[in-house]
Amino acid sequence: MAKIKQVIKRTGAVVPFRKERITNAIYRAAVAVGGRDRSVAERLADQVVAVLEETTPPGHIPAVEEIQDIAEKVLIENGHARTAKAFILYRDERARQRKERAQRSSHPSENIPWHKLWEVLNWAVDHDLHTVARLNARITQGEFPEIVRETDRAYNEDITTASEMIGERRGSVKIVIIAGPSSSGKTTTTIKLSHLLTKMGLSLVPLTVDNYFFNLELHPRDEHGDYDFETPQALDLELINEHLVRLIAGEEVWIPFYDFKTGGRHDAQTPMRVGPNDIILIDSLHGLFADMTRSVDDELKFKLYIEPLLQMKGPDGKFVRWTDLRLMRRMVRDATHRAYKPQQTLEHWHYVRSSELRNIIPYVNTTDYIVNSGLPYELPVMQARLFDHFEKWVEQYRDDPLREDAFMRAERVYHLLRSVTPVEDDGRPTSGSAIPPDSLLREFIGGSCYEY
Repeated sequence: MAKIKQVIKRTGAVVPFRKERITNAIYRAAVAVGGRDRSVAERLADQVVAVLEETTPPGHIPAVEEIQDIAEKVLIENGHARTAKAFILYRDERARQRKERAQRSSHPSENIPWHKLWEVLNWAVDHDLHTVARLNARITQGEFPEIVRETDRAYNEDITTASEMIGERRGSVKIVIIAGPSSSGKTTTTIKLSHLLTKMGLSLVPLTVDNYFFNLELHPRDEHGDYDFETPQALDLELINEHLVRLIAGEEVWIPFYDFKTGGRHDAQTPMRVGPNDIILIDSLHGLFADMTRSVDDELKFKLYIEPLLQMKGPDGKFVRWTDLRLMRRMVRDATHRAYKPQQTLEHWHYVRSSELRNIIPYVNTTDYIVNSGLPYELPVMQARLFDHFEKWVEQYRDDPLREDAFMRAERVYHLLRSVTPVEDDGRPTSGSAIPPDSLLREFIGGSCYEY
């Protein structure tokens, strides 16, 4: 019987073998179909390892695909057909994504809001902000304050349009859903939209779905063993739906409270009721995820999607990636407000992005309106704060096969920031700062006039 010590990744890299990765993969599949018993996943992983060691010839290093094949067989043989199906579907989906990336398909994605992108690109060209070179030129000419004003005006106009659309459906809309991927600016957008709707006489009652997280030990984990808060399966979707239906019917419900410090949920903590003229406001990563509000008729919802749809080309002629903008935002925010090191954010971003591609991006074009939260002036501010970090990470992760994703992102952002003219801002909206206290960027760098 061979003792498995190494495994070959799909890239060909040889890395240490860890049983926990099998456990995490099985548990993630179980969670997708409603299972929450991690001990079962651990026992099944033990069986996978036993079969692997029994069938692996001496000197042979198994590949990831071989281990996954055995895992599927063990799941089915132990009567976990639904979990096996979820495991297989997830595996097939990842394979499809890799194939699409490799082929760089010429077919336009159905998940891209093409009309909105044209509007944003047209605005960028009109304001001479469509390339990093033009951004730098305007900064050099002393126009940074003007860039901030132009950008914030466009962002606020987007939110005003959304509020007017909701106002036109006064009486029929019972839930306003504000969704978008991590660090897209949902919180600031929610606050600004709330203020506009209140002025229109609409009463908004926020429902914080983060309070519906399962206890931490029931969360799925990623391949490194980190708890995954980015997946909708970490939320008690059944309870959310039950409460929404009862609230719309005028009943009182008791909202739970989730303690992020302890990782525990305390049920029935706060009473909540909405009146006939109230609108439930949901600000959530997964607000567009179908199961989040499946028990509520679509006519009763207004769905708003937020994404930094920046249309700016870097020195390589390629558009700046929105996910890189959000990565930098989250790094700065978590370091400022959550005592979370930027390096940890980089290392964990792979499962943030993976969850987005599965559970958020496919629903972009199901929304009633899309708000662009991309700010051309955030790049020079992030350059001043993060460039030295990315320069260091490129060297640190260069030859680490376990951190290939971190290296890829670090290298890409490093080359981008290297081309940007930095602008210092200490996070305090003093009289000398061009960035106002109600700027969306202050949600991340600090100094906002809003409470988060």
